[in-house]
Amino acid sequence: MSTAAGTRTGTAAGPTTGADRRTVPPRRRGSRMRRREALAGYLFISPWIVGFLVFTLGAMVYSLVISFSHYSLATDLAVPAGLDNYENLVADPKVRIALANTLFYAVLAVPLEIVLALLLAGLLHRLGRGAGVFRTIYYLPKMTPAVATASIFLLLLNGNTGAINKGLSILGIQGPQWLLDPDWVKPSIVLMTLWGVSGTMVIFLAALKNVPRELYEVASLDGAGPVRQFFAVTVPMISGAIFFNVLVLTIAALQVFDQAYLLYGPAGTGTTPDAALFYGVYLFRQAFEQFNFGFAAAMAWVLFVLVLIITVIQVRVGNRFVYYEGEVR
Repeated sequence: MSTAAGTRTGTAAGPTTGADRRTVPPRRRGSRMRRREALAGYLFISPWIVGFLVFTLGAMVYSLVISFSHYSLATDLAVPAGLDNYENLVADPKVRIALANTLFYAVLAVPLEIVLALLLAGLLHRLGRGAGVFRTIYYLPKMTPAVATASIFLLLLNGNTGAINKGLSILGIQGPQWLLDPDWVKPSIVLMTLWGVSGTMVIFLAALKNVPRELYEVASLDGAGPVRQFFAVTVPMISGAIFFNVLVLTIAALQVFDQAYLLYGPAGTGTTPDAALFYGVYLFRQAFEQFNFGFAAAMAWVLFVLVLIITVIQVRVGNRFVYYEGEVR
């Protein structure tokens, strides 16, 4: 009885035999292996971590510090200024003009790029043979250097000898002075931006290929036409891609710089009208032409806060309309 009880007690109490004790070391070896794998992973990504801490996070912290000082690159001297830079920023009429131009550009450029990219993606999605060739052709403008693109559009948008106005004159339409008329300056820059629409198009094309064909068949059996299928099937199923592209394009539009600077900077017309004075261009000039780095840093942080606020609003609103497959609502 006592022997049986002791045997049962030993069994219930836990591992007591030599065979059972030998199961512990493999667990420890597995734990050590996981730690080694984690260490190897951190070592592999350590260049990125160091780069982020030094060149991104460190630069952001430094810019925040000098935004509260009068700092000039010419003298390399920082004098504490408190909130002077931010007060000057609010009082500067050029800042208000640049911010208004940037917001107007974003409102105009983002929807147009979304619509055009979705249209091109839809056309490519319907192609069978030769789709790869057209995808390559459509994507080539995205690979063109920004300087080359600006040079092309300086020729195309010339109000007197440009190819666009010559084409319009054949149709009996008097083309505007694209690069000189304040009413047409921002649309001209938007046209230049749409030249690189293929990046957004590729994302939409990938999303369209993931839409199940069965959904279109069911919608067709229910009597839905192409337009109804587009809004009832296609748009909900690619809403995630639409949401992503809107976020990315909005952030990029609020930081627009190269298009305007290349068209109206030293390499372009040489003079920047108020209609082409975007926030990023004015920030660049304050920093690298006026050497007023404290004021430029304050402008950068105001832009950062503005982009953050707009992004948060878009995320809060957009998540209500985005369909995530498998999500229970």
